[in-house]
Amino acid sequence: MSRKCSPCQVGQIVQITHGRDAGRFSVVVHVIDERFVLLADGSKRKFDLPKRKNVQHLKLFNYISPEVHNSIRETGRVTNGKLRYALTKFVNEHVTKKGEPFNGKGRCN
Repeated sequence: MSRKCSPCQVGQIVQITHGRDAGRFSVVVHVIDERFVLLADGSKRKFDLPKRKNVQHLKLFNYISPEVHNSIRETGRVTNGKLRYALTKFVNEHVTKKGEPFNGKGRCN
């Protein structure tokens, strides 16, 4: 029986589509299995208390933060400041329009 690989990777930026945090951006800090991941954003969800989330409730972006990915791979941890930096960098480069402030809740259109 072949096993399906998870579509998520550590350091990948995602947007939550279901639940209380719908619309918020987060970073995948751990892949539990092909169905569940742990998410953190460095502000509301710290690295020490990540949120377990079903992959079906996420919008996946084809972007992996090299800072977060390398830090977790090398030390097994990442600072909350690095998570906030990665999210802000992603949103400023790929999501927001010029002159529009980023408040942690953004739209991808």
